[in-house]
Amino acid sequence: MQISFENKSVLITGGSRGIGLATALGFARAGARVAICARDQGGLDAAVVQIAQSGNKVHGAICDVGDEGSITGFVADAAAVLGGIDILVNNASGMSDGEDESAWLKGINVDLLGTVRTTRSAVPLLAGSGSGAIVNISSIRGMTGSKRLPAYAAVKAAIINFTISEAVALADRKIRVNAIAPGSIEFPGGVWHKRRSQEPQLYDATLQRIPAGRMGTAQEVANVALFLASDLASWVTGQVVAVDGGQVHT
Repeated sequence: MQISFENKSVLITGGSRGIGLATALGFARAGARVAICARDQGGLDAAVVQIAQSGNKVHGAICDVGDEGSITGFVADAAAVLGGIDILVNNASGMSDGEDESAWLKGINVDLLGTVRTTRSAVPLLAGSGSGAIVNISSIRGMTGSKRLPAYAAVKAAIINFTISEAVALADRKIRVNAIAPGSIEFPGGVWHKRRSQEPQLYDATLQRIPAGRMGTAQEVANVALFLASDLASWVTGQVVAVDGGQVHT
C-alpha cells in the first residue's frame, strides 16, 4: 500500500540532515509540498536542492526554534509559500549531552519549548486543514530515563507528555498528535556516526544492547513519521511509537 500526500503541505523543523531530512524527502517523494528550517545555511541549501528533485514545491529558511519570533516568522512564511500547513513534524533538537544547568536550559529551550512554540504557531493553520497531523520526535530515553543523559531524557519525556496533552486538547479541531521515540540512529555526521570513531567503547556497548543487532537509520524513523501523518493512521492520536529495534526493552 502506497502512502500519498498529494496536495498536502508539510512543515519540518531541523530538516536539513538526519531524521529531519529523511522525513522531508519521504513526504516530498509522496507528493507533498515541504518547508524545512535549519540553523546552518550550507546544510539548508543542500537539503533544499535534494528535496526539490521530487518536483514538488519546497521552501527552506534559517530559523532558530529557541527564539519565538524566529519560529513564528518561519511558520507564517512557510504557510504563505505552501498554501497552508496540513502536517507538522517537530524534529529540531539541541542534542544536549551534559547535565549541568546550561545543558538543561538548552534542552528545555530548544527541544521542549521549540516544540511548544512551533506547535502553537502552526495549530491555527493545521485546524484549517480539516485533517491536521503533528508528529513530535522524542527519544526512547524519554520513556526510560538515562543515567548518562538525565537532562536529555527529562526533556524528551516532557515532549511525550506534551504530545499526549495536545492530542486530547486538539482532537475537536481535527488535529492528531503523536510522537516517535527513536533509539540509537546512525547517519553521516550524526551523534552515533561520530561516536563510532570518537567513543568506540560507548558505541560498541550500545550496539550490544540493541536486540536487532544494529543501529537504526534515519529512513526507518521517517517511514513511521509518514505513516502517523497519513490517513492510514486516522484513528491514531496521543501515541508514542518506539523505533529502536527493541532497544527500549534492554
